[in-house]
Amino acid sequence: ALGDAQAVLASELAERIGVPFHSVAGARAAQNKHRMRRLFERAGLAVPAFRRVPISEDVRRTALETRYPCVLKPLGLSASRGVIRADGPEQFLAAFRRIRRILESAQIRRWRGEQHQYIQIEDYIPGREFALEGIVTGGRFKLLALFDKPEPLEGPYFEETIYVTPSREAAPTVEAIVRTTERAVRALGLGHGPVHAEMRVNPAGVWMLEVAARPIGGLCGKALRFTGGMSLEELILRHALGEDVSALERADAASGVMMIPIPKAGVYQSVKGTEEAARVKGIFGVEITAKQGQRLEPLPEGHSYLGFLFARGQTPAQVEEALRRAHAALAFEITAALPVVHL
Repeated sequence: ALGDAQAVLASELAERIGVPFHSVAGARAAQNKHRMRRLFERAGLAVPAFRRVPISEDVRRTALETRYPCVLKPLGLSASRGVIRADGPEQFLAAFRRIRRILESAQIRRWRGEQHQYIQIEDYIPGREFALEGIVTGGRFKLLALFDKPEPLEGPYFEETIYVTPSREAAPTVEAIVRTTERAVRALGLGHGPVHAEMRVNPAGVWMLEVAARPIGGLCGKALRFTGGMSLEELILRHALGEDVSALERADAASGVMMIPIPKAGVYQSVKGTEEAARVKGIFGVEITAKQGQRLEPLPEGHSYLGFLFARGQTPAQVEEALRRAHAALAFEITAALPVVHL
């Protein structure tokens, strides 16, 4: 499953046919940021102050009473879609209205999920951000990869771009991240299958942002290879078939991916420089997923990328440099979108 809704469906099917997978309750909890926060809090994990507010509510008083900076987010969207930082009441109200428009769009309303009727308000968590891939076997957690996110993610939007593994953090920090993720996985009741987790680290400790009952999204999994050249997808499928994957380890000294951000709204026309980008030392993949004529929308409304860059190297620093150089070689043509006129 490459999406949260699909992970819930997979858990329901697995339960029906008797195949080991995450519990339905666990997959549903991982799909709902409010339920997730409550379970983390109950398990004694560090959580920011949080509450959810119906999208229909008049939040002018709430904006005055909220502690700043804060983050407003939908309960059931992924890839930082609709996640906005606010540093004061005016920004709060603007962010709330913007997220409400996203949740009231036809694309979201067709899911008819209860979680799409609320917006969560949380204290902003400062710190360095990381992403983690893991696999759970009968309740036992195994780390597959820990990614640094070298780009600062301080808002007002939280567009992810570069992931690099292994982490350059000191061993005690890595150990704390893994231990905290294990506790978060148990708190949600995720017992068998892939997990993707994101967290922040600051002097107060490790703060879980979220845990998903699925692997990393998009094409990002192509950044990982395991023993014998096995892909992340093959590892997950072998695990689902009951094979022992406990001895498998990452095959590359360092690797990473760049999710190519959308710089502005408009219509995608073309890209130049892909051959030059592919020639950058360490780059092993340049995949442009945007299609000619596709309408593009950046965060917080958007939920896609222009494409992906993949790199390998001897060190994380080499991988990060390769990704930045390859991205600098690309030139995208994005034209203004014509307004829709209703006659």
